[in-house]
Formats: sequence, structure tokens, C-alpha cells
Amino acid sequence: MTTIEGRSRAAVQTAPHQLNIQELPLPEIPADAGILRVLRAGICGADVPMYADSSKVPRILGHENVGIIHKLGELAAERWGVKEGDYVALEEYLPCGHCDFCRTGEYRACELTNHKGPDGLRYGSTKTTVWPGLWGGYSQFTYIHPRAVMHKVPEGVSPRMAAMALPLGNGFQWAYFDGGAGPGQVVVVQGPGQQGLACVVAAKAAGAKTVIATGLARDDQRLEVAKRLGADHVVAVDRESLRDRVKEITGGKGADLVLDVSSGGATEVINGGLEILKSRNGRLVTAAFKRKAVDGFDLDMVITKAVQLRGVRGHSFQSVEMALALMKAGTVDLEAMSTHEFGLEGADEALRLVAGEIRDKDGNSAIHVTINPWL
Repeated sequence: MTTIEGRSRAAVQTAPHQLNIQELPLPEIPADAGILRVLRAGICGADVPMYADSSKVPRILGHENVGIIHKLGELAAERWGVKEGDYVALEEYLPCGHCDFCRTGEYRACELTNHKGPDGLRYGSTKTTVWPGLWGGYSQFTYIHPRAVMHKVPEGVSPRMAAMALPLGNGFQWAYFDGGAGPGQVVVVQGPGQQGLACVVAAKAAGAKTVIATGLARDDQRLEVAKRLGADHVVAVDRESLRDRVKEITGGKGADLVLDVSSGGATEVINGGLEILKSRNGRLVTAAFKRKAVDGFDLDMVITKAVQLRGVRGHSFQSVEMALALMKAGTVDLEAMSTHEFGLEGADEALRLVAGEIRDKDGNSAIHVTINPWL
């Protein structure tokens, strides 16, 4: 093992809605591991319920992590084809690499990525009591595990943008790979949060003819961002009928693909999504947990319209690479999604902002928020 001198300041969650700034030692690393100097950590919407949960504390949140390789073992350098000083992004997953899922490219389903399981490890979810403790991005340094999934960040992409690689990768995964968005199609995205906006970006990048982003009246700021990202139409569903607007926009045809990325009511969103699909072979992709059953689920409509209904989670390696490539191309105003940045001491405020509990001093809500552990 290689000994590294120094310590890492980190915002450690010690209880529900409680963070403490602590210093953790940089560990000795084996030849197949490394240490990342974290430049930015994105705050995912999934961090919000985790912040309210005490079952996995103490831990360092943050799984959308980008930075510079600070230290790297010889075997790790050979495995990943990188070197110390390289600029990289880490996925949250730490898959085994040899199970059926991993061997077919679906490593996000590997049991070792299940942080709720007895043997699962994942960035942003693992206790600091598990060696070496540095498992999250709300920290100046984090451990590069031998099973880490790593991406090289293209030159010219800022750390603040690169921290959106995973949510934007979700957009490409759900809209393009899972949803089949493509040229000439009508795509409706329900929910204008960071994941929904990522789906807007991905659907337009895939060549969709018409992208309609939906939200509520309180989401006006986010719906304006959706327009900047390529949405052709936006609909506040509590101000006007989504069914009528889709009918008007499509000349009565309906949508080819509906992507549910909303946190809204289960019944209204799912049945409403079914209703606006075209008469045959439309696709409904849902990525938003409702935390309750869908009352009155219209199975008859699924059958009548021959709907392809699919639940999705996470991203593939290729979808994250597509996100980084789009960032390098600079053809989309992704800056519009990155709304706020905080240091470690501001992590609690950042999480409450993402949760929608507060607004910033200008009265604005957040979309994608980053932690800069060096501020």
C-alpha cells in the first residue's frame, strides 16, 4: 500500500438533517485503488430523502463527483488507462464486474451496487465507518475504489458542468436508450426538475421533432429553462389542460413518448400520460417513484392503445459518455441548469434548497446545485 499524508475536510451527516464538518485521514491505498481530489459534487434529488434518513449515518453524501486524480496505484492506472493529474468523473456504482448483469453492461443492477444490501457499496451512501471512510463528494478527497466506474472528462468542460454528467446521463438513458426518442417524434416530459430537463436535452439531441415540457405554475422558472434547453412548448398543467394542449400541438395525433420524471400525484400523472399518447404503440417511461399505489390505474387504456410501459432507473456507461460529449460540443445552454454553488459549510442550505424547503435570496428555486469543497 501507498501512504498518503494529509487529511480531508468533509461535511459528514451524523443525524437526520444534520451535517458536521470533520477531518478524516487520507488512507493508505492498495495498488488497484486511488484518491480523487474532488473539484465539485452535484446534489442529486435522491440526496434529499437520504438526508432525512438516519439508518446509514455517519456518512458523506454526494455521488455526482468530478475531480483530479490525486493518487493512483500502479494496477489502477493500468486498469483505467489514466494517470495522476487526470480529470475524471466517477459514477455512483461500484459493481462486481463479473455477474450476469455486469457482463451484459447492466452493472447498475449488480447486487454490489445496492447500498441497502448487506454487501453493497455506493458513493454517497456508505458509512464512514466502512474503510476508508471517504465515500462521498461533500469532501475535499474521496476514495477511488478498485471497482469504480470512471469517465475521462473532456478538455474545456468546467467542473461545475461535469458534475451534471450523471443526471444528464440519466436523460440520455431514459429518453433515448430506454424510451426510443428519435427523429420526427413527439415527446412529452412530465416534470421540470434536473432529471426532466435532462430528458428534454436528450430528446432534442436524439432528433425529436416536438418536445413538450410540463410542470406546475410554480415551476415557471424551470419551464423557461426548458425552453432554453430546446423544449418547443411548455405547459403548466394546473393552468391549462395538458390533454387539450397536446391535442392542439400534434393535430390530434398525440405523443409518441411520454417520460414521467415528476414528483406529482401518481394517478393524475400516470393516467394522464396514458391519455395523451397516440392511439397505438405509444411509449410511457416512468422514472419517478410515487411512494404509493396508482389508484384507478387504467389498464384498459394500456391494452387498447397497445402501450409500451417501462420503469427505468439509473444510467449506463454509454449514456454518461454521451452527456460528456454534449458538454464538450457546447451546443446546448447547460449553464441554465446549474443554478447554485456552495462550500462545505453551506451544504445544509444547499440540500434544503434542492428539497424546495427554501428559496435563495433572490426568491429563485434550484435546479442543479454543486458543492465546491474548497470554497
